[in-house]
Amino acid sequence: MRPVYLDNNATTRTDPAVVEAMLPFFSEHFGNASSTHAFGEHVGEALKTARKQLQALLGAAFDHEIIYTSGGTEADSTAILSALETQEGRDEIVTSTVEHPAILTLVAHLEKTRGIKVHLIGVDNHGRLDVDAYARALSAKTAVASVMWANNETGTLFPVAELAEQAKAVGALFHTDAVQAVGKVAIDLKSTAIDMLSLSGHKLHGPKGIGALYVKKGVKFRPLIRGGHQERGRRGGTENVPGIIGLGAAADLALQHMDDERTRVKALRDRLEQGILQQVSNTLLNGDGENRLPNTANIAFEYLDGEAVLHNLNKAGVAASTGSACTSGSTEPSHVLRAMNLPSTALHGALRLSLSRENTGEDVDRVLEALPEIVTRLRAMSPAWLAREGADGAPAASHV
Repeated sequence: MRPVYLDNNATTRTDPAVVEAMLPFFSEHFGNASSTHAFGEHVGEALKTARKQLQALLGAAFDHEIIYTSGGTEADSTAILSALETQEGRDEIVTSTVEHPAILTLVAHLEKTRGIKVHLIGVDNHGRLDVDAYARALSAKTAVASVMWANNETGTLFPVAELAEQAKAVGALFHTDAVQAVGKVAIDLKSTAIDMLSLSGHKLHGPKGIGALYVKKGVKFRPLIRGGHQERGRRGGTENVPGIIGLGAAADLALQHMDDERTRVKALRDRLEQGILQQVSNTLLNGDGENRLPNTANIAFEYLDGEAVLHNLNKAGVAASTGSACTSGSTEPSHVLRAMNLPSTALHGALRLSLSRENTGEDVDRVLEALPEIVTRLRAMSPAWLAREGADGAPAASHV
């Protein structure tokens, strides 16, 4: 049977149409975009088209507000470090406890090595940001507030437009890691106060190794990588032409499929989620049940190890994850779920199921057929589950 891939928040399959768009730029149109001869001029024009395609997906006012990077992590680092350099007299960062490691590892490093004060804003048990605590943390000392648009583990969406306005009110810059949101939710940056936004190509059916940082026109900026005049002097180094072309094509396709993400993919996600919660007892739906990405379900199975569930699903031909691919292999429970105060009985038993436009109803059926049996079998071998059954007499009903 065809394998079922439900780990799209880790990476998506590069769309064949994206690959097709990229291929000529490896061998046929191989010129350097900075060269003035015909080989280079043709490539330069193609890069302009790709930049326009990404501009359209982001709703940016100008195409030159886009700076290409190697991915989301570089874009995040560039945004934070640039803000600290350009915001004189400001040495504080406001961010959340549930950010991607690309943000949290960086700000922890800055706190330790440069004495930057970092305010980590908590979330409630649905993963929703404490907006009041965020507002209290902002001050005349804040260089940048950085809050993700959508959480990579639970899919919970954050009110970034509102948060950006609050940061602007105290004169601080606002950055959002939108790696998970771009291509899945409608974005219109020109109507917001968002100063900087990070994205990554491989999260929206584009290639790996290419990303971008949006920097609103007029925002002071300092490059992370210095060198030649590429990207208007804001990111040195010869452009990753095939990657940029691929990201542009992926952005164009994402815009075309946006309604499908919000309707059909969401319906598949909901059917999968409801089927699991109805068939398996002692399960917890993690994240904001309403205000989240249309493709993401995070479900914890009490008294189980999520890695064991994942391993057995893999043997059944289903690929999923327990959380961020960047922390895969860690024995520590998810920092996101810890921040949400998930019960200790469920903290190690979470499973993230993330769909894409390539998934079908048959994929959902496969998971609903395999997963309940896997959980039942593993719980039969779980001392914690057996002890609980012995104490309570019978398993409790499913709860959310």
